[in-house]
Amino acid sequence: MGPPPDDVPRPFLDRRVRMSTIYDPKHPKYTDEADVREELTRVYDLCHGCRLCFKFCTSFPTLFEMIDRHDDQDAGRLTPAQQDQVVSECFQCKLCYINCPYIPELHEWALDFPRLMLRADAMRHANKQVSLRSRATNAVMGHTDLMGKAASVAAPLANKVVGAKSGSIIRKVVEKTSGVSSVRLLPPYARQRFSTWFKKRPKVRIAKRQGRVAVFPTCLVEYQQPQIGHDLVKVYERNGIECSLAEGASCCGAPWLHSGDLEQFTKVAEKNVKALAASVRKGRDIVVPQPTCGYVLKKDYLDYVGGDDAKLVAEHTYDAAEYLMKVHKTEGSSLDTEFDGFVPATVTYHTPCHLKAQNIGLKSRDLIKLTGAKVKLVQQCSGIDGMWGLRAENTDISVPIAGKLADEIRRADGDVVAGDCHLANTAITEQTGEVPMHPLQLVARAYGIPEEGERA
Repeated sequence: MGPPPDDVPRPFLDRRVRMSTIYDPKHPKYTDEADVREELTRVYDLCHGCRLCFKFCTSFPTLFEMIDRHDDQDAGRLTPAQQDQVVSECFQCKLCYINCPYIPELHEWALDFPRLMLRADAMRHANKQVSLRSRATNAVMGHTDLMGKAASVAAPLANKVVGAKSGSIIRKVVEKTSGVSSVRLLPPYARQRFSTWFKKRPKVRIAKRQGRVAVFPTCLVEYQQPQIGHDLVKVYERNGIECSLAEGASCCGAPWLHSGDLEQFTKVAEKNVKALAASVRKGRDIVVPQPTCGYVLKKDYLDYVGGDDAKLVAEHTYDAAEYLMKVHKTEGSSLDTEFDGFVPATVTYHTPCHLKAQNIGLKSRDLIKLTGAKVKLVQQCSGIDGMWGLRAENTDISVPIAGKLADEIRRADGDVVAGDCHLANTAITEQTGEVPMHPLQLVARAYGIPEEGERA
């Protein structure tokens, strides 16, 4: 870091070098309000001076506008309510971190905006600064397994509710009671869960084994889009990869983490780490077909659980396409590249933010290219990011973000739209009418593997 400009006020300089940064959730001052507010001031000051991230979400334009109201442009003049507004508008896309030149690994300022926002959420939750309405919404969105199990049993009824017309009385009642937006398109529930299908299916003999994996299906695949799981398993087995279920694992806990409820998140995370580590010790890697959940297993469990088991899980967790490309590029193994099914000429591929945040490259794009299809890349955020975009209070911000993604999808004008995140794909359907495919589904169709329920 070079010398500061002569016109930078002394309080700002002092603030930048005074390191109160705490990202360890086990630290005794992690939820201390005074310490959190001091760190928010420090980071807000840095972000205001840089402004590189103004285009990624509304948190930054909101922050810059509030600081610019003051002649001295001092971030320390923001009220707690103003600080919290910035926190509430962050939806954990991680794009600012990916593009930040001041992250802990690169710079002494050790700036990690997304993790600081998580810390601020945890502080507000711990200090009971969250409204009863928000707590109720957090509880609804956090109990994904409970909701999924109930909705799958009563799928026809549940789908009449979640599939009711946008803005209808039914949806408004749901919004009033649960906090889920009455205008956002919601994914329906499946009658048969993925794990039920997996346990009932005939055992497949692997002639030449190229890998062993435990599938962590995620709530979305387990309860709402099991077809993604079906195609993942069939594509993997076609390529000599033995599949099992990640026994004992449940929802990754992301809704709890993103709402600031560290107690609930840690409880879920510790349970999953124990179960997943057991699978790894049996010689299986963990594959995850949804990017938010994959990020949580790879990154967040290390921070919030830690220890050898969390490290073991993180080191052996792969995105579904990432694992396939690993097999393809490993000496002595390769994927089947004989595609005699449906291969579109062009595929518009949407890269989810939480996949980019894993820093693994564009593995799904590379996988799609193996089929012979031309890939048109779209990297605009969907504004969903976990479940933030489905909360009623975020509708006015999240819908325009999804609209920008829709514009990019239309401009790309591919024959087929593909994307790894089912909630982002749902937002694309909401805004464009297009129904995206998961990359593993696209590859399955390219192999000629029929959708479940179709005749071969």
